[in-house]
Amino acid sequence: MSRYEEEGRRPYNGYDDYNDPYHSHDPYSDQFSTHGSTSHGSGSNTSTTVGAIHHHNNFNIRTSYNSQNNTLDLPTSPTYKTQDESHEMYAVHRQHQVRNRVLAAEQEGLKRDLRLRHMIMIAISGTIGTGLFLTSGITIATAGPGGALLAYAVIGFWLVFVCQAIGEIATLLPLPGAFNAWGGRVFDEAMSFQMSWMYFVNWALTIPAELSASAVIVSFWLPDDSKFPVWVVPLLIIVAMVAINLAGVKVYGELEYWFSILKILTIILFIVCGILVDAGVLGGVKYGLTAWTIPGAPFNGGYLGFFTALVSVGYAYGGTEMIAVTAAESRNPHKHVPRAVNTVLIRISVFYLISVFLLGSILSYNDPLLLNTDKSAATAPFTIVFLKAGIHAAANYMNAVIFTSVFSAINSDFYIATRTLLSLARNGWAHPALGWTNKRGVPYVALGIVTACSSLSLLTIFIGSGAVFIWLVSIIGSIIFQSWMLILLLHFRFRYCWKSQGRAVKELPYVSWGYPYGNILATGVGLVCIISMFYLSIRNPPKYPGQGASEGDLAAYRQARDHYAQTILGAWFPWVMSAILFFSYKFVKKTKMINAEDADLDTGCFIPSEEDKKDIEAKSPFWKKAVKAII
Repeated sequence: MSRYEEEGRRPYNGYDDYNDPYHSHDPYSDQFSTHGSTSHGSGSNTSTTVGAIHHHNNFNIRTSYNSQNNTLDLPTSPTYKTQDESHEMYAVHRQHQVRNRVLAAEQEGLKRDLRLRHMIMIAISGTIGTGLFLTSGITIATAGPGGALLAYAVIGFWLVFVCQAIGEIATLLPLPGAFNAWGGRVFDEAMSFQMSWMYFVNWALTIPAELSASAVIVSFWLPDDSKFPVWVVPLLIIVAMVAINLAGVKVYGELEYWFSILKILTIILFIVCGILVDAGVLGGVKYGLTAWTIPGAPFNGGYLGFFTALVSVGYAYGGTEMIAVTAAESRNPHKHVPRAVNTVLIRISVFYLISVFLLGSILSYNDPLLLNTDKSAATAPFTIVFLKAGIHAAANYMNAVIFTSVFSAINSDFYIATRTLLSLARNGWAHPALGWTNKRGVPYVALGIVTACSSLSLLTIFIGSGAVFIWLVSIIGSIIFQSWMLILLLHFRFRYCWKSQGRAVKELPYVSWGYPYGNILATGVGLVCIISMFYLSIRNPPKYPGQGASEGDLAAYRQARDHYAQTILGAWFPWVMSAILFFSYKFVKKTKMINAEDADLDTGCFIPSEEDKKDIEAKSPFWKKAVKAII
């Protein structure tokens, strides 16, 4: 049995079929066999060169083997023109690594069907849903217009460098487990085990949260005395999600592309409408910056209000890191991933900061409608602005947009959750059946598990969709913060391992900008956010009013008690659960920290073909670049 079979991997030399009868190459035994070859020369100097072109879902790799010097020639092998002897020794070592590169187990069976337009649209607005359209008003009511804008800017700053870290590593190692799998490469296998399971928990909770919101959104169109069972809506969405995901990643990418366009057009329409309303052109009232000067504004609640708003802002931004997951099924990660991560600035500056600034300028932070306690489109902040503009059909339009946004977000949630389970199974951290894929590259067993988890949302309908949504948001926001912090730490470790192995930073297919100072600042921001979340969770525990208290006092106590339990659960659950997962795995498996020199930075690397390289280097006319930039 070869070492590949023992490790559950196969050589990644460009061949799609594991049992290809015409080509086989085991770099560990330095044996290469073929049923077709070409001989050059004569006598003892005769050499045999074998060539092959592999077409794997437009993931082409050309290889050739020369029997005289026993080498496998790849067009992507690095070329060195330096006189430095140490660098020449590294070049030889690097050629050996490229020759022995293998496909990571978790990459088996996936289809690379996501194009550049899919990747960019998914990165810009793939997970924009209730976080922006519904909960942005709560953020303004909690922290005031200035506090809300600052909260979105601070978390956005943190997220920019998180995405840069993701882009650098995911371009090199496009794995379906994404950053969750990197820990096992550069730090400790227990870290990957912990991160992968927590990331799955994150999306397993996000799906019920979005589904419970969908039931409330649809109830907006129903009369007050309607007997329509609202649980039918999440059930129909679940059935649709199963059908879409079984169709393959290409269908998922296409749907996300068009849903994203709808969301982008809606936000652009809102921005234009908001500017006209604020200036008094629409609605007949000039607001200007009046809402920023009323008593209590612009920072309602001071620093406590600001830090309280951070969790809901984290939930609104959540999912941006999914670029790393989609990289595994991108046709050309070296081109698509950098383009996608660099659109995050557009998402933050245009979709969030400008929208929140306009909302905070037009709507007073003490407007009771901003709290949107019923999660209704009629009282959603975007809808209120449209109504002030005199667009009376805005509520129905926004409800439709919010519903499609939630549908799109759930579609992305299903995709990420199934790929995370696939990664867990392929790495030996879950049952192997979860890694099975069909001919379309869909992990169908994992899809069944995710469907079962999403069905829990049907139970939340009877508990109360609004209450469940708020509880889940607090937990999800905390898990997102944890993931972002660990991604930055893994990036530091990755760079250390890369340099320890004698590799130059310029050899990376994409180099994150701002490293290391941007990462250091972002890590500091993350620590402040997480510590403040811990502090706020234990601050001001509720006090029982005592015997003889009025019913109103008891009701206020119960409400405060539930809120206190919610904040503690949200702040502490992810970290306590992560500690249990990490140390239990480390104790059972006896894992140790990986030496930087031994870190595996090659298995699963994307090797671009000549066609891929031309695609990367292709230059468009100026007018086409301008149109693309605007779009």
